[in-house]
Amino acid sequence: QVQLVESGGGLVQAGGSLRLSCVASGRTFSNYYMGWFRQAPGKEREFVAAIRWSALRTYYADSAKGRFTISRNNTKNIVYLQMNSLKPEDTAVYYCATSAKVDRSGSYHDSTQYDYWGQGTQVTVSS
Repeated sequence: QVQLVESGGGLVQAGGSLRLSCVASGRTFSNYYMGWFRQAPGKEREFVAAIRWSALRTYYADSAKGRFTISRNNTKNIVYLQMNSLKPEDTAVYYCATSAKVDRSGSYHDSTQYDYWGQGTQVTVSS
């Protein structure tokens, strides 16, 4: 059974940095996509970034481009989200997710394409 466990969230001042980690277990992820999504209070869950395990393709939401970097460690089955220049509007619960369906649909930004989700980690950016 696939399990995803996020960590690395916390409270940071605007302009600061955090690195989120997502440890994946339960299967081989070679043809899977790993995505990071976030959900702020009262808002819908939104796409942040995604990476394809084997081809190292990366994708970002416009809000994340230039500030966030998604990467993975194949050996340890960990996906990272390095977040720099954080803003108060980045405050949200961040979730990692994975799916093999995205490889077929190409809809890496669509949360409904992801089958497995972590429990989330809170990121709070103070002004």
